[in-house]
Amino acid sequence: MQFLYTLRSRGVTDPRVLDAMERIDRGLFVRGTFEARAYEDTPLPIACGQTISQPSVVGLMTQALQVGPRDKVLEVGTGSGYQAAILSLLARRVYTVERHRRLVREAKAIFEKLDLTNVTVMASDGSHGLPEQAPFDRIIVTAAAEDPPGPLLAQLKIGGIMIVPVGQSDTVQSLIKVTRNEDGFDYDELRPVRFVPLLEGLGKES
Repeated sequence: MQFLYTLRSRGVTDPRVLDAMERIDRGLFVRGTFEARAYEDTPLPIACGQTISQPSVVGLMTQALQVGPRDKVLEVGTGSGYQAAILSLLARRVYTVERHRRLVREAKAIFEKLDLTNVTVMASDGSHGLPEQAPFDRIIVTAAAEDPPGPLLAQLKIGGIMIVPVGQSDTVQSLIKVTRNEDGFDYDELRPVRFVPLLEGLGKES
């Protein structure tokens, strides 16, 4: 399949990640004008001024997260729901938060259609994480922060991993892998990326 070949050629080699991405149809998450481009390896606009990330970046972030079948995962920035759907096939439980209520409603409808019963999606300020469900084995952030957010670092288990785009602007960002250990945090820079900014508060729409 061309889709999987493209993923492999761009560094996505984990068999579990490739299998999950083959099983989740990206076409379900792209609506309107851009539907015909759903299977291209490119980011595409979605509602509320957001984007659905390009599949190879989704694959590389998921691969770097090293999700195990018993892990509880927090995703900050549900967007279309595509990343959370893939995570749901790899983890025990996925919590995903989104500041735009419209995107929450649309993602929830797709999760129900796909019978993804281990995903919980809610409208929330993702910069604060989800303290009532913490700690998490894995945290993935799909919007760029100036630094890894303190509340999210605090909600990561010892031994846990967080993947987060970090950068001062939308043109210079790095994907960072944060590993929590007994003594603090280790930071590894993975690759340059471009994501929408991580914003505080909820979106204005109902």
